[in-house]
Amino acid sequence: MRCPKCGSRDDKVIDSRQSRDGSSIRRRRQCLKCKFRYTTYEEIERSDLRVIKSDRSHEPFDRRKLAASIAKAFEKRSASLLTLEDMVDQIVHELETGGREVPSSVIGARVLEKLREIDEVAYLRYASVYQRFHDVDQFVDAIHTLGRRIKPNALQRELFPPEAIKEKADVARRSRERTTKGHGRV
Repeated sequence: MRCPKCGSRDDKVIDSRQSRDGSSIRRRRQCLKCKFRYTTYEEIERSDLRVIKSDRSHEPFDRRKLAASIAKAFEKRSASLLTLEDMVDQIVHELETGGREVPSSVIGARVLEKLREIDEVAYLRYASVYQRFHDVDQFVDAIHTLGRRIKPNALQRELFPPEAIKEKADVARRSRERTTKGHGRV
């Protein structure tokens, strides 16, 4: 392993630990030349998983791309980095056990399923991009769907009470009607 500080290839392993799920090994190393300490991770490389995109083209699965899209949905939310990593690990494990090729729609559906359990706002952010919402009505419909579902945890606060959703939808509808009437459109 090359030292990230001085570039030397001589190092020693100080500590090794297995990850919680047993899928990787964390190693603390120390450079023998400059004494700099750093961490490496060892895991099984699975390069044979391919994604079938909506235009029927194929590309290699990229874990970083998945993690980045989930992190974007959680931007400025109170989710920990550990929660995000666990979610990515679960999704990748499910995909790898499902075969060598996976449609992008399956990946998106799995992400939405996990986000819905963890954070409803992150779910809506991801859904608005993944499902390509074109107007406010599609967004309101997604909120209605969230409002109707039973909370998995009775202590989880209701983010979107049904009466608030209906009121916001009515305000948005009236605003659109005023805008279209004011411009001569019907």
